[in-house]
Amino acid sequence: MTSYTPTQQQLSQWLPQICHIAVAAGEAILAIYHQPQAVAVQHKADDSPLTAADLAAHQLIMRELALLTPDIPVLSEEAADIPWSVRQHWHCYWLVDPLDGTKEFIKRNGEFTVNIALIVAGEPVLGVIHAPVLQKTYSAVLGLGAFVAELDALGQQQTRPIHAQKAVAGEPVKIVGSRSHAQPGMDAVLAKYPQHELLAVGSSLKFCLVAEGCAHLYPRLGPTMLWDTGAGHVIAVAAGASVSYDGIEGPAYQREELRNGHFTVQA
Repeated sequence: MTSYTPTQQQLSQWLPQICHIAVAAGEAILAIYHQPQAVAVQHKADDSPLTAADLAAHQLIMRELALLTPDIPVLSEEAADIPWSVRQHWHCYWLVDPLDGTKEFIKRNGEFTVNIALIVAGEPVLGVIHAPVLQKTYSAVLGLGAFVAELDALGQQQTRPIHAQKAVAGEPVKIVGSRSHAQPGMDAVLAKYPQHELLAVGSSLKFCLVAEGCAHLYPRLGPTMLWDTGAGHVIAVAAGASVSYDGIEGPAYQREELRNGHFTVQA
């Protein structure tokens, strides 16, 4: 196993470059999203949808990461057939979901993202989530804070720090849930909070709502994969929230099983 560990200075230098790559991937996605004809949809072995936009974003990200860090391997949703016998020796790797929320893309509701995270020793230390339609880019380096870049009223891009906010006593707890995936057991979670407001949103934007202080709790009771959560995990933690996975001992992102169990993101 290579023991290469990037310094915080390297991570802070890479962060704007990863943001640039994510935005470029978003532009490739939008070129297909805005086509007047219906988007052609294939289905992978697990019956999850796949579009030309997923592949276009994947190819762009893989190419750019190879130029930026040629010695760091990449695990992408669209190239995930890398055996554990290889992955178990990765001390440092990029974790990529080129188009998180393909169902949202197909529905054309704008709630899809590009996710890129850097994993070191099994934990995410850098993350970028770009929402192309919303024109928002969330980013973080562990220990250096979390940020969002978005357009202001004059159309100029502004970047500001974001912070998770705990629920105020006596006010409703804002709980974020999936827009496209039913979650058995959610009613039991909601019952714990007599005063609550349920927010439905697609893709990894649920992590971002907690990180930005727009929601207090994100309980995930349905299936996700490593690439669905890596970038959101570090953005939420860097913003001051906690992320806990049920039934996972040791580093959450250094394991053979690519599927996550239930997890909770809490301000």
